[in-house]
Amino acid sequence: MTDPGGTLEALGARAAELDATAPLGDARDRFVLPEGVVYLDGNSLGALPVGVAEAVADVVHRQWGTDLISSWNDNGWWDAPERVGDKIGALIGAAPGQVVVTDSTSVNLFKAYLAAASLRPGRRLVVTDPDSFPTDLYLLRSAADLAGLEVVLASPPDVPGVLEARGADVALVALSSVDYRTGERWDLPTIAGLTHQVGALVLWDLSHAAGAMEVDLDAHHVDLAVGCGYKYLCGGPGAPAYLYVAARHQEAFTQPLAGWHGHARPFASEATYQPAPGITRARVGTPPLLSMLALEAALKAFDGIDVADVRASSLSLTSFFLEALDAVVPGADVITPRRPERRGSQVSIRLDGAYGAVQALTARGVVGDFREPDVLRLGFAPLYVTHADCLAGAVALAAVLAAGEHTDPAYATRSTVT
Repeated sequence: MTDPGGTLEALGARAAELDATAPLGDARDRFVLPEGVVYLDGNSLGALPVGVAEAVADVVHRQWGTDLISSWNDNGWWDAPERVGDKIGALIGAAPGQVVVTDSTSVNLFKAYLAAASLRPGRRLVVTDPDSFPTDLYLLRSAADLAGLEVVLASPPDVPGVLEARGADVALVALSSVDYRTGERWDLPTIAGLTHQVGALVLWDLSHAAGAMEVDLDAHHVDLAVGCGYKYLCGGPGAPAYLYVAARHQEAFTQPLAGWHGHARPFASEATYQPAPGITRARVGTPPLLSMLALEAALKAFDGIDVADVRASSLSLTSFFLEALDAVVPGADVITPRRPERRGSQVSIRLDGAYGAVQALTARGVVGDFREPDVLRLGFAPLYVTHADCLAGAVALAAVLAAGEHTDPAYATRSTVT
């Protein structure tokens, strides 16, 4: 791409300056990143942290291969869900003993929905965003059918009106912290306050927030929260999810999946279920230890890092990308809010031929992803994405569009995973 006005040169100089003074310093060195690839898809699957491969090899060769069944005690397998949960808790503003790593996000949503209904008996409404990630909606409708609940659909800005009109009947308000398509960050603390005023509970899905920004569950008196381990937390494909239950609710927390790992005496082989004390009662069955311990090793990438600096880095990256995009793709239909406080850690662009654009970018070494119907998503994982990556992504997109590569029939065939 030619640069007659020196715009790219100026942007390159700014990128270098911003990277040199970035608050996270050399955090990028904590990741294994393929040469020649600009990875802007950490909002779907985080990059591999240094040390994870070795940790998994140790689990396989020593803990499983040599120590065998004794590893449940000697290598801390049994306590891993709570131990790793506390590590995630430190990143999402939860005091120890309130987060457990267990199951998938979908399963945890199901447990949390029905637990919330039991915590607010007599209230039959659950309020959620119609634009939530589909699994949130599927599981909520399934839980609502079982519990005889009514699902009320309202976008986050409309939730206060629903609470004002029907608050006495609302059991739960369940929302995602960041919209997975647009990257818009919702003002959930304000909504939580209004929800509590009418006596209802709040549940946050943190899948697109944890590991990229402050969440402060305890400070905002959140009741329940869920999230996945494989996006900004970089726990790897299939990493187990987590469930937060505020300490004040744990004694009354009843979940529908009464498995033996959540039993007060799991090895007593009793015929009757008695829930374990504390957050352990949210466990169900035997966890996937290879994935669990890979996630634990991955979380070491956050050691010594202040979450406020993570958020500052995220905003710097997305702001600079928008600046570069405006310079090289003027008029791009950005659907992510430009106001920093309303932005997550991604930038989404509405574009005819968005799927083809993602494939063409990948061919140029810039990895993003596509969401229906016409959204190109670029995620900026603060620990390893640089401002130079941001500029490279914007320049590559400009080149793709200028050459019409996004309309190439070779890029039109959809893969299973988009």
